[in-house]
Amino acid sequence: MKRKKRTSLLAAVVAVCMIAAGCGGGGGAAGGGGQPAEQTGNAGSGGSAEAGAGGGQGAGGGKILIATQTPLSGPQSNVGEAIKLGAELALMEQKEDFNKLGFDLQLFPQDDQGDPKQGVANAEQLVSNPDVLAVVGHYNTGVAIPASVKYEQGNLVVVGPANTGVQLTEEGKKTVHRICARDDLEGPKGALYAKNQLGVKSAFIIHDKTAYGQGVADEVKAQFEKDGVQILGYEGITPGEKDYSSVINLVVSKNPDMIFFGGLYPEGGILVKQAREKNFKGYFMGSAGLASSELPKIAGAAAEGVVFSSVAGDVTQSDEGKKWAAKYKEKFGKEPESFSIYGYDAMLVVLHGLKEAIDKNGGKKPSREQVLEAVHHTTDFQGMFTKVSFDEKGDNKYASIFMYKFENGQQVFIGKAE
Repeated sequence: MKRKKRTSLLAAVVAVCMIAAGCGGGGGAAGGGGQPAEQTGNAGSGGSAEAGAGGGQGAGGGKILIATQTPLSGPQSNVGEAIKLGAELALMEQKEDFNKLGFDLQLFPQDDQGDPKQGVANAEQLVSNPDVLAVVGHYNTGVAIPASVKYEQGNLVVVGPANTGVQLTEEGKKTVHRICARDDLEGPKGALYAKNQLGVKSAFIIHDKTAYGQGVADEVKAQFEKDGVQILGYEGITPGEKDYSSVINLVVSKNPDMIFFGGLYPEGGILVKQAREKNFKGYFMGSAGLASSELPKIAGAAAEGVVFSSVAGDVTQSDEGKKWAAKYKEKFGKEPESFSIYGYDAMLVVLHGLKEAIDKNGGKKPSREQVLEAVHHTTDFQGMFTKVSFDEKGDNKYASIFMYKFENGQQVFIGKAE
């Protein structure tokens, strides 16, 4: 008799557990987009969050996740992590403010690996999680463009700290924004600097066949042709390769005043190293994709004198910026990269919009549409470095271009490109 009672009790407990499991939506997928931290790039992020439903619409209550989408693994992780850390610092500084409003604000970092397919897969997960109200990202235009299709479907606002490809904001998606300049501003400014300041009369242009690299290379090429700079070659390379001898041999045979490279620092470092090894004496120039402390580590002594334009300015040019950089280093144990401050300012724009949306919603957790509306109408917002006003396309009216060079293994700020 006792055995039967125990059996009945056990069966009842099992039944209750099964019902509870069923209501949870099945394992780790509760709330949509709930992946283990190690799969989403959350491990060791400090302010990271686990995906989950939660966060009801009651007054002053609930969890709010702000995602980042950048490469946190692979060859581009140096800058991808820097963007994430900048965003994390901004969020952590305001976390208590949101706690007072009754919200648990958390960072939800995603590793897009610099891969369009992974970026899209991550975007799908973010859209399916109702607690995710905004995204700071991406680093790569070629990842941001396909991922933006998913954000648009989910009314999930995105503020880009580094995407420069013209196509991104020309497609008419209402969710897409960026605080940095576009290729059609950076390319011409860089080309004018090469002609007017460096005296370049001939150039060989190389690009990495990506939306970003080829996009900025095309803009430089067009400006050079307009200004009478002779184009001695225009070639694409495949990212990830380690030997670019064939294109370098072609460059050396043409003997241009400059090699311009449209692409990122892993390939840029290899190209300039191999060009110097083959006795190329001219200038080597690129754009914001070269803005990484990793380039001198890849190129070695060949990095000396490499010039690049960037959509990111040098925050340490002001006293307040120096204090910010010191705070960043104290928090994370490393110096900020060029795009760290843009990750920070992009997050500030998001949080400013989020607060406005909460206020307009009577202190309740806002919808994605309400957050999107508030962010999209950002006007004359002053971040730590960047002033932001979005136009109808989502571009920043105050975006500028800056020039740098590498000296003694360090990025040296030259000034604003005029």
